[in-house]
Amino acid sequence: QVQLVESGGGLVQTGGSLRLSCAASGGTFSAYVSGWFRQAPGKEREFVAAISRSGEHTVYADSVKGRFTISREDAKNTVYLQMNSLKPDDSAVYYCAGARTLWSWDTKKGINEYDYWGQGTQVTVPS
Repeated sequence: QVQLVESGGGLVQTGGSLRLSCAASGGTFSAYVSGWFRQAPGKEREFVAAISRSGEHTVYADSVKGRFTISREDAKNTVYLQMNSLKPDDSAVYYCAGARTLWSWDTKKGINEYDYWGQGTQVTVPS
């Protein structure tokens, strides 16, 4: 059973940066697509970014493209989300997720495509 634990959230001013980390245990981390999602109060959980098993393929939501970067470090069983130029609309609980896949190039954007989820970390950007 894969367990995912997020860290790195916090309060940051508009225009600031944060780096979220997601540490995985209990499985073969390199066999999974890794993704980040977020959920703001009163809104549905939405896709943010995903990275393939190989790390060579990434995909982003239009709202974060050019500001956020997803990366992975399999030796540490960790995936990161570097968030720059943060805006109040980025305020949400951020969740790390993992999905089994056979293909090294695969990325996934759908919530229902993911098998494992972390508990989330809060990011707040005051307006």
